Amino acid sequence: MTSKYVLGIDFGTESGRALLVDVANGHEVASAVYQYSHGVMDRQLPTGKALPADWALQDPEDYLRCLEIAVPEALRTSGVQPADVIGIGIDFTTCTVLPTLVNGTPLCMLPEFRSNPHAWVKLWKHHAAQPQADRINALGRERGEEFISIYGGKYSCEWAFSKLLETVEEAPDVYKATGRFMEAGDWVVWQLTGHERRSSCLAGYKSMWTKSTGFPSLEFFTALHPLLADLPSRLATSYYAPGERAGELTLAMAACTGLLPGTPVAVANGDAHAAVPACSVVEPGTMVMIMGTSTCHMLMSPEKRMVEGMCGVVEDGLVPGLWGYEAGQSAVGDIFAWYLRSAVPAALDEESRRTGVSLHALLERKAAALRPGQSGLLALDWWNGNRSVLVDGALSGLLLGCTLRTEPEEIYRALLESTAFGTNAIIQAFEGSGIAIRQLVACGGLPEKNRLLMQIYADVTGREIRVAESSQTCALGAAMHAAVAAGAASGGYASIQDAAHAMARLLPAAYRPNATAHAMYARLYAEYRELHDWFGRGGNDVMHRLRQLRDEAGSIGGS
Repeated sequence: MTSKYVLGIDFGTESGRALLVDVANGHEVASAVYQYSHGVMDRQLPTGKALPADWALQDPEDYLRCLEIAVPEALRTSGVQPADVIGIGIDFTTCTVLPTLVNGTPLCMLPEFRSNPHAWVKLWKHHAAQPQADRINALGRERGEEFISIYGGKYSCEWAFSKLLETVEEAPDVYKATGRFMEAGDWVVWQLTGHERRSSCLAGYKSMWTKSTGFPSLEFFTALHPLLADLPSRLATSYYAPGERAGELTLAMAACTGLLPGTPVAVANGDAHAAVPACSVVEPGTMVMIMGTSTCHMLMSPEKRMVEGMCGVVEDGLVPGLWGYEAGQSAVGDIFAWYLRSAVPAALDEESRRTGVSLHALLERKAAALRPGQSGLLALDWWNGNRSVLVDGALSGLLLGCTLRTEPEEIYRALLESTAFGTNAIIQAFEGSGIAIRQLVACGGLPEKNRLLMQIYADVTGREIRVAESSQTCALGAAMHAAVAAGAASGGYASIQDAAHAMARLLPAAYRPNATAHAMYARLYAEYRELHDWFGRGGNDVMHRLRQLRDEAGSIGGS
C-alpha cells in the first residue's frame, strides 16, 4: 500500500518552512526553508522610507515566494509523488495582519500605497499601536465589554484591532481603501484555495471574536472611531475551526507548488496553537511552551476562567471540547540574540573564534559553572515589552546588581533566568485562577539548543519539563491539521486527537528540578516580583517616561 503524506507550511518571523510528513507515523521525510528576502522591516520600507521606532512590518510577497520555492524543494528532496500528498495545512506567527482590496490584493502591492507603512503587513511584534491599545482598553472597561475579561484585563498592542485603529487614526486613506482587513494566515489560505475562509482560532485569540456572540457591537467600534462604522464589511461573517477544510488547491497554485489541483487545504492556524497537539498534548493539565524569538504559553481546561494577562481564552481554540488559553512573553530568544549582538565584549568574541566554539555555546558553558544567585544580578525580561501578565508593550528591560567585577557570562545567565521568572509569573497567574498545571512541555528552537536554559526553567518553576521530539512542531502541527482536513476516508484522521496519538511524540528524557537550586530561585523570584510590580503596576512609571523622552528627542532630531 502506498504511503500517504501531508504538508505543513510554517510561516515564521524570519522565514517560512515546508515540512512533508508521513500520515501514518508522523515521520518527517523532508523539509525546505525559504528565508524572507525582506525579513522583518523595522528600519525602512523597500522603497527606502524610514520607519519610526517600534514598527515591525513584512512583505506578503515573501509568503508567496515561500510557496513557490520551499514547497517544490521539499517535494523534490523527498521523492514523494504529488498524488500521495493528501492535504496541506499552514500555521502563521500571529497576530500578523494586512489590509487588502476586496479581491485579496495587498494594498502594499499597489503603487499608490507602496510608500505608506500602514499598507504593509504589521507583524506580531509591531508595538507602535500601544496608544491605540490603551484607548481600546479604556473604552472597553467603561462599557463593560466582554473582550476585556477574555484578554485577561487588557487587549494588547500586538493584536489586530490595535493595529487597525492605528491605521484609521494615522492613515485614514489606507483604511478607506481597505476591502478586507485580515490575518496573514487567512490571506495565504485565500491565495491557495481562491476562497476566503477565516480561522476561528486566529479571530478568537487576536480579534475579540467569540464562538457564541461574534465580535463586539458596532456601537463599540463607532465609539472608538467614527470611520469604523463600516468595519463589518472589512471582516467576515463566518469563521472556521482548525482542521476544517478551507477548500482545495487551485490550478494556479498547483502549478506554483508542484502539488495536484484539488488537494485539500486546512483552515489556517496560529503557530503556537498548531504546536500544542504536535507536542502530544490534547488534554488539560499540561502547559506547552513554544520557545523561540518569543515564547507562547498554551494550555487547556474544561472550564472557562478569567486569568490576568492572558492573551485570550477560546472555546475549541486548541482542541475541540476544551477551552484553550494563551499567554506569552514578547521576547526570549530575541533577548539573548540582542546580548550577543550588542553587548558581548571583544575578548569573548575572540575566544569564540580561537576555540571554534560558538558564542552561544561558550556563554552557556561559562554560565553553567555559576550557582543560582552567585552573580548578584537580577533582570526583568521586558526588552520587547511585556505580553503577559502586564500586557504593556511600552515596558522595557532592566538589569540590576552590576559591579566592576561583573562578567559577561553572569549577565547572560541573569537574562536566561529573567525569562524563566517571567514564565513562572504566568504559571502563577493561571494557578491563581484555579487552572492546574501539572507538567510543562517545551518545543521550538531554544529547547534543543540550550540545555542550561531548560534546567533553569525546571529549577525556577519547580516542575518537570519534557521536550517535543520534533524540532519543527509548528509545521508538524499544521501537517496534522491537514491530515484532519483530508479526513479518514482519504487516509487522514477523523480528529486532531487521533492525529496526535499517531503522529506526535515527546523525547524520553526530562529536565527535573534541583531542590537546592529551586530554593535559591524562590528567593530570587520574590525579588523579581518586587521589581515586576514596582515598575509594571504603576509604582514607578520611569520606563514609560523614558520612552516618552526618547520619542520627543527623536522627533526633535528629525524635524
